[in-house]
Amino acid sequence: MDCIVMDDLAFYGRHGVYGEETTLGQRFVVTLRLYGDFQEAATFDDVTATVDYGKVYEVVKLIVEGSPVKLVETVAQRIAQAILESFSRILTVTVRVEKPGAPIQGVFGTVGVEMTRSQNES
Repeated sequence: MDCIVMDDLAFYGRHGVYGEETTLGQRFVVTLRLYGDFQEAATFDDVTATVDYGKVYEVVKLIVEGSPVKLVETVAQRIAQAILESFSRILTVTVRVEKPGAPIQGVFGTVGVEMTRSQNES
């Protein structure tokens, strides 16, 4: 299986458990791995046989910048579902949603969640 990589897509969202997170908002970083068979696209240099990266970006943007939820797990699940529903060429997607400004006392780079979902899952 082939993989399209989309790293470090940054958005401003209002997801979180605490009031400040939903009021003030914060930056979220999304990384995607889009798995499918892109051999035809590569062999024939055919843009119609692959996935439009710009459209994928817009799907993710609508979710991250959309209605607030409490958990990054929920954000990641919604992104995975939307991508699989919107792009039939993508058979499996791995979504990582990171929250660099998570309200944690201590020094850290980022926290987040990563999940993998496939077309054939119920």
